[in-house]
Amino acid sequence: MFVRFNRNTCIGMFQCVEAWDAFVENKDAGKADLKGAEEVDSGVFELEVPETAELDAKFAARACPVDAIEVYDDDGEQMI
Repeated sequence: MFVRFNRNTCIGMFQCVEAWDAFVENKDAGKADLKGAEEVDSGVFELEVPETAELDAKFAARACPVDAIEVYDDDGEQMI
């Protein structure tokens, strides 16, 4: 499972930070950051989700008010 985070879409509500500790507040930018993620496109980051954090990743995606977070299964199919 992996997460795709579109930081350009992020509006800095930080619900993802509350849902999963992989997200951190970047108050200077007014947006969240996804720790350890790789930038795969301009402002788009991906991170492999550890099995122990799968539920947290899903909660973070559901909590985002602007759908800046997407969750994909191992086959690349979008789950959330």
